[in-house]
Amino acid sequence: MTDRRPAVQELTVISGKGGTGKTSIAASLAVLAERPVIVDCDVDAADLHLVLSPQVKERHEFKSGHEAVIRGKDCIGCGLCVTHCRFDAVKMVEKTPGEATFYVDPVACEGCGVCVRFCPVQAIDFPERLCGEWMVSETRCGPMVHAKLGVAAENSGKLVSTVRREARRIAEEQHRSLVIIDGPPGIGCPVIASVTGASQVLVVTEPTVSGEHDLERVLSLARHFSIPATVCVNKWDINPAMAERIEGAASRAGAHVAGRIRYDRAVTSAQLQELAVVETAGPAAADIRHIWHQLKLQE
Repeated sequence: MTDRRPAVQELTVISGKGGTGKTSIAASLAVLAERPVIVDCDVDAADLHLVLSPQVKERHEFKSGHEAVIRGKDCIGCGLCVTHCRFDAVKMVEKTPGEATFYVDPVACEGCGVCVRFCPVQAIDFPERLCGEWMVSETRCGPMVHAKLGVAAENSGKLVSTVRREARRIAEEQHRSLVIIDGPPGIGCPVIASVTGASQVLVVTEPTVSGEHDLERVLSLARHFSIPATVCVNKWDINPAMAERIEGAASRAGAHVAGRIRYDRAVTSAQLQELAVVETAGPAAADIRHIWHQLKLQE
């Protein structure tokens, strides 16, 4: 029997820098879409929940890498762990003649395992490091997968891959054809994990010199991974000449220009009410609806 389930498309909303309005636009697209799965991949500073008010249904620990933990009762105080730790993560908290007490600073520990290797009495454990958590929630727009990376924790790219994988699983199980991803800003590892394999990226930029520069870097990243890119200029009317220049550069780079979003105080008002922009009557809402239709997604 032929499987008639629609193929799952993934739309990732990204920007070259923070503060361009990426999350506000992603939330609005989630409202406009029909039965989407929503993902917040900005795990270092997640804020999509502030608009969509998710009700958490599942919580899962995220573990990645290892950290050294000294068992004080077994430690003989030889200090070899201090000598071999190049990251200065092993601390001596007390020293008296013939006696020393050591512990590992979990923030400074890089999980290299050298201290474990050289401890003569095997008094150092090396458990997996708890780096944060990821959650499956329900929102007024549909299921949402989001996460929170721990303070000073690493491997945000791996956590991003985890939430994307879970979102796709939910989409396939529930026969939902679209995953909308709120990606992190920039072009680093978490961004790469957010866009790799995506059906399309929507790049949100602003009419400033830094916006123009960062857009160029993001479009270069999309070209590298052969991902179709669409561009929109947010708050275009604060500098119309720059907005036009950015759109020209985007077109020359092979990106589709979906439209512009005007500066609108109603956006801030919507955020204060925990609403997406398109759930208000502001002029920016009409602009976002136009961009949504320009994305040409097949739901």
